[in-house]
Amino acid sequence: EREREREGGHAMYRLLVRAVTRAHRGHRHACTRGPVSMDGDKMAEGGGASGDGAEFERVFAEVVTDLTQDHLGHPEIGDAIARLKQVLEYNVPGGKRNRGLSVIASFRALAPPQRLTDGSLRLTLIVGWCVELLQAFFLVADDIMDQSVTRRGQPCWYRKVGIGLDAINDSYLLEASVYLLLRRHLRAEPCYVSLLELFLQTSYQTELGQSLDLMTAQPSHVNLEQFTETRYKAIVKYKTAFYSFYLPVAAAMYMAGIDGEEEHQVAQSILLEMGEFFQIQDDFLDCFGDPEVTGKVGTDIEDNKCSWLVVQALTRASPSQRHLLEENYGRHEAESVARVKGLYGELGLCQAFHQYEEQSYQRLCSLVSQQRSRLPPQVFLAFADRIYKRKK
Repeated sequence: EREREREGGHAMYRLLVRAVTRAHRGHRHACTRGPVSMDGDKMAEGGGASGDGAEFERVFAEVVTDLTQDHLGHPEIGDAIARLKQVLEYNVPGGKRNRGLSVIASFRALAPPQRLTDGSLRLTLIVGWCVELLQAFFLVADDIMDQSVTRRGQPCWYRKVGIGLDAINDSYLLEASVYLLLRRHLRAEPCYVSLLELFLQTSYQTELGQSLDLMTAQPSHVNLEQFTETRYKAIVKYKTAFYSFYLPVAAAMYMAGIDGEEEHQVAQSILLEMGEFFQIQDDFLDCFGDPEVTGKVGTDIEDNKCSWLVVQALTRASPSQRHLLEENYGRHEAESVARVKGLYGELGLCQAFHQYEEQSYQRLCSLVSQQRSRLPPQVFLAFADRIYKRKK
């Protein structure tokens, strides 16, 4: 089953690349990166996914130093700053870095050659880490609310000895770090206010999505009537898609000088579609993924989550199968979880997932092709490359 899933993802990505490349032929965007001059800066000359990834990792140590070194020995707040350093080093690195790296990749695709300087590319690295910091803030808080066990292959921060619910305040420190970095490094840039508004708006949207998720998935009250496709799509859009997909690209657009409402609406329509697929994929992996690969133990069934799988199950279930869900969904006993997973198998939800995968590809190809004259397709292909072949 996993082999079929992997091959299906590979095939769809290949089709996406071919379709969008054909659609884009002859429609080079005015802001798309051209050949870099021989006297360009080192980062501009040495760009590319692998080079950017290595540089991105190296800059993290500088980000931690930037946020902590001035006050580590402060007589009043030194202990709190030392705690911040621990919080940063435990919770921010270790992920796939897709969101942060997408800021850099998108900026390279969007900015005209004269903007691709060492200075501007370094700022994209900082903003990329701001996106990763924002995600760390969300995840630390989310793990507490969901009572999760592991995150990125290690115990959740709140489960470490001596941490507990103090992790709530630690999540606030992570959020505040975003705005400290933006102020310190981008205050003099024309895009500063736009970036501030973008991060604030995205935080608000994500918190609204989290509220919907918590209201729908109350541990003490299983109500399958709330698990509708409309509610599911709203949770996905607000809790995941805005910050995971639109935020990195929108940040790069502002940094590249693209601030038109029409261009941002175009990007948003495509990226929210990708975000929906990403979350559906995440729901599938939560149930059927290998924890050794995903780095976390899936608990959507036990946590009474409004996941894509249970929403689909409810549309397909007979009265007796629905009764089985009502009796077992949202329970922590291993037997109940196994019954729900068994029902998912009976209802053919693995096959349904792969069918959805194909439909998502068709919609994305259509959206990207329709907007090829406004934004370069490689902005969106960079995301497709990361999500359509992922196993975690």
